[in-house]
Amino acid sequence: MSDDAKDAGLVAMISSILGGKRAEAVEPPPLGGFVPAAPASGPEPVVVQIPEAASPKLQDASDVAAAAADTTEPARQSLTPDGKRRLPAEAIADLVLGELRKIDDFPASGASVTVYGYRHWNAMITFAPFSTNFRNATRFRQAMPDLVFKLRRLVELEI
Repeated sequence: MSDDAKDAGLVAMISSILGGKRAEAVEPPPLGGFVPAAPASGPEPVVVQIPEAASPKLQDASDVAAAAADTTEPARQSLTPDGKRRLPAEAIADLVLGELRKIDDFPASGASVTVYGYRHWNAMITFAPFSTNFRNATRFRQAMPDLVFKLRRLVELEI
């Protein structure tokens, strides 16, 4: 998560305690179009399309695939042999946070996503005090496994 987003979360927490206005939402950096490079030699890997199951926890599960298909610069992206993109933990955390922001009542600031692990990476969400209520935080945490499962099929953690 970027320092600007952390600062905005801190400002939101302080202003909510002092009764001030709510801080403006800090959006993650835009992810540009991703065009996979053609392999230099050998046949292309076969990608099997598996239909997505409808998830009542997420508003639009098909947006996960669209968000994971975007990236900053195609020249800097490395692909695994099975066609997954390799991204650093911060970029994956921004993808996860961007997808969580699509859920109703997700806080504009005060939420932080941490990506950890290696081969089967995982993500953890934490909330600043007073950024959301217990019921919504529980709902967002229950949506995380489905979101991480879908992103794991498209993105691999870069070490």
